[in-house]
Amino acid sequence: MYEAFVSSCGVSTDSRRIEKGQMFFALKGDNFDGNRFAAAALEAGAAVAVVSADSGLADGDRIIVVEDTLEALQVLARMHRSRFRIPVIGLTGTNGKTTTKELICAVLSAKYKVTATEGNLNNHIGVPLTLLRITGSTEIAVIEMGANHPGEIAALAGIALPDYGLVTNVGKAHLEGFGSFEGVKRTKGELYDYLQRTGDTVFLNADDHDLCAMAAQRPDLRIVRYGVEASGAEIMPVTESLPYLRLALADGFEVDTHLIGGYNAPNVMAALCVGQYFGVPTEAAAAAVRSYVPSNLRSQLDRTDRNLLVLDTYNANPSSMKASLCNFAASNFPHKVLILGQMLELGEDSVEEHRKVISRVAGMSGCERAVFVGGEFEKAADGFQEASDSRFEFCSDVDQARRLLENSPLSGCTVLLKGSNAVRLPLLKDVL
Repeated sequence: MYEAFVSSCGVSTDSRRIEKGQMFFALKGDNFDGNRFAAAALEAGAAVAVVSADSGLADGDRIIVVEDTLEALQVLARMHRSRFRIPVIGLTGTNGKTTTKELICAVLSAKYKVTATEGNLNNHIGVPLTLLRITGSTEIAVIEMGANHPGEIAALAGIALPDYGLVTNVGKAHLEGFGSFEGVKRTKGELYDYLQRTGDTVFLNADDHDLCAMAAQRPDLRIVRYGVEASGAEIMPVTESLPYLRLALADGFEVDTHLIGGYNAPNVMAALCVGQYFGVPTEAAAAAVRSYVPSNLRSQLDRTDRNLLVLDTYNANPSSMKASLCNFAASNFPHKVLILGQMLELGEDSVEEHRKVISRVAGMSGCERAVFVGGEFEKAADGFQEASDSRFEFCSDVDQARRLLENSPLSGCTVLLKGSNAVRLPLLKDVL
């Protein structure tokens, strides 16, 4: 199978996007069976199709039969990664994974040829696909790892074999899968466990008490520290004319960004730390950070004909929601309005966590209007005294919110849109 991969033009798991000469893996899931499309992939130009034993297909010149196609993909990726003696950085965390990965990639790319996770393809399929994009010209790889159940980070580390690791933070997210905040810390800490066993290096945010406590539980970790306070850096004031995050480093060097929110400062400091460790000059690293413009609905600033929008709608959980609201409250943007989407996968904590959000908004000064979108917010508001605030409006879904905003439009406002991706808040952009 590895010989077939080396002679191919890469790997695809989607027969609709197959390119000539690629290797097609027929993955199976609860609602799909890639084996059904193996023939179509071959007809479209795939060099080889890897199918499962229950596909009814037989080994041949262009067909490889395996027991489990996903496991085969992961084994192939691990084998391929092990062929390269290059630094591999594994990155995980509750919030900021993708932004931090993009910043690290930008900084390292100032000096190296970098292969990195595309978008947020950070799961049991995405990680192998990223590893299989490593080529002989790759000098450093940056692999993002996501999880919503215990053991998943350990499994991904066992595939990616990282030499370096970074956990952005730990917070309340995917509680249905992790069970508790302690479960989150144990799972994210699996990256530390792996690097402790291998004797490799962790980049640690020394300002984060939870991460420091997790590292202290693993006393043999090799640590490179970073942080805003730990590095003597300072977050510079934000104004309406200068809305983006800016940092003044201890040596007097200023770093400009196109990111919204002081909560992104640790992500920037992480990228600068990794860059410094690998010998990227400060000036080049700062220029790389400045050149990164988010376009993935994370800390993104957009202007419409009528309003200024702060878009942070790719995902939401209690910790990221708190960070966004605190940052927005501390800003001096005029005529602040909130459009908040419900947070998902919180299990039995959902009502309590959504009530905390409502309470936080109720205590915000300068907020002229708040629209809460989703059934979880409606459940939390039921019988909750603080939800009766005259500034608050509750909508069951984004369609109802759209009608509300069409009937009572906003103009001259700064609007924070924050919510889980499934709520589809970006659909409101054209009425804002």
